[in-house]
Amino acid sequence: QVQLVESGGGLVQAGDSLRLSCAASGRTFSSYVVGWFRQAPGKERDFVATLDWSGRTTRFADSVRGRFTISRDNAEKTVYLQLSSLKPEDTAVYYCAGGSYISDNYRDYDYWGQGTQVTVSS
Repeated sequence: QVQLVESGGGLVQAGDSLRLSCAASGRTFSSYVVGWFRQAPGKERDFVATLDWSGRTTRFADSVRGRFTISRDNAEKTVYLQLSSLKPEDTAVYYCAGGSYISDNYRDYDYWGQGTQVTVSS
């Protein structure tokens, strides 16, 4: 069992940066793939980024590639999502999720955090 808690969201202006954290509990965290998804009001939950247990294999949504980076510190049981050059369309609740394999489909992830709000003003 893995429990995930996101933090780091907030209200920023377009062009600003934020770093989101996903802190995990559970002894098997280092073996999990961790993904980030986001959901805007009235929209579906969209894939943002994911990385494997080693942190060497990553995947990004086209909409964020080049602006967002993802990394993990297994010793600290934390995964980070660095958001840069933020745009108003990045506004959403951001969720981290744990799964067994790299996927951009939220249905493939087993464990979810409660989400953290990111709001980007123009």
